Amino acid sequence: MYDHRKLGRELGLFDSDPLIGAGLPYWLPAGAAVRHALESYIAEVERRAGYQQVYSPVLGKRELYEISGHWAKYHEDMYPPMDMGGEQLVLRPSICPHHALMFRSRSHSYRELPLRFSELGGQYRAELSGAIGGLSRVRAMQLNDAHIFCRLDQVAGEAAEALKLINQAYADMGISASRYVLALPSLDAEFNSPASKYVGDAASWAQAVELLREVLENAGVDYEDAPGDAAFYGPKIDIQLEDSAGREFSLSTVQIDFHQPERFGLEYIGADGNKHRPVMVHRAIVGSIERAVAQLIEVHGGAFPAWLAPVQVVVLPISDDEEKLAAEVARRASDRGLRVEVAHADEGSLGARIRENRLAPYQAVIGSREAEAGELALRERGGRQHEPASISSVLDDLRASCQSPALRRAGDLR
Repeated sequence: MYDHRKLGRELGLFDSDPLIGAGLPYWLPAGAAVRHALESYIAEVERRAGYQQVYSPVLGKRELYEISGHWAKYHEDMYPPMDMGGEQLVLRPSICPHHALMFRSRSHSYRELPLRFSELGGQYRAELSGAIGGLSRVRAMQLNDAHIFCRLDQVAGEAAEALKLINQAYADMGISASRYVLALPSLDAEFNSPASKYVGDAASWAQAVELLREVLENAGVDYEDAPGDAAFYGPKIDIQLEDSAGREFSLSTVQIDFHQPERFGLEYIGADGNKHRPVMVHRAIVGSIERAVAQLIEVHGGAFPAWLAPVQVVVLPISDDEEKLAAEVARRASDRGLRVEVAHADEGSLGARIRENRLAPYQAVIGSREAEAGELALRERGGRQHEPASISSVLDDLRASCQSPALRRAGDLR
């Protein structure tokens, strides 16, 4: 594995500056391209899975987090409130209270459930300076978050489907989990007391644990119990990965929450015409975008899968005579949605330019013969070389090869 903190900067993916602050990296164009590809993939996966995308503010009144329980149980990881016109505003540590209020803002029938809200949104953690580094531990992150509001009899199915989405995403990204963890309350846990780490009651916690255990057992994955690692509002499945130093961290999660629907008074009208309380399933397919990209760098060393590569195709004219055609090929590739660059003839020998652009999934070489025939000679990153073919057919094939897996599985070329 590679150290993303070093390689990510060498490849021009991200960097940081003391004037911005520790734990606050910025994305350079190449890194932004990887991030955008990942975000677009997630959005498409969620759309096809029946999620509705929403947006919410990164600020909330302190009272919001007092109701949710974050202020009492989690305030040490939150930034201090800002006094604004007699109100105290807080940078949000989690997105779930906002989504709870969105659900509450409209009346809902049982026929609408499960109602799945997804958001790629900012959240903020007051991490200590000694704990932050690179992209894997930051103070401001973009979280691939979602909350499913459903009936009790739908919870296990929704959690199981969320776990399937996570496993599919890992396969598409070329990364793998080190282990699955069922994060539980501590063995001596007390519930719903000021001194307790946890809210709610023992019965609802036991029910949530049983449901998540059922999901893991039915998925056929090996997992470990982790007493003391639960969220303050409920147990969770955490998918653990390892970085280049062998340190383990959580990337994705599935959680069951009986607490916040109760605290925010969430209701839906059941088939019997009466009001009922929904259950809230929290899930993150790839967790924070920062941490996900850090793992992609460490696993792939910059040689990303074609759909994620910052530059998918490099066009290499052999001499100045092919420069005009190279520019035209790059334009046509860009029109097909490909991320493309030209490695110009005056930048070095063909061999040197091939080596310089070795991380790109594809290289399209144009010599005098290719230019005369209107063809491209394609080279793959692994060294495979294709016979020259027409420019249009090569670019169409590249478009298909570089397509997001979410679209490719559906046979949808855009």
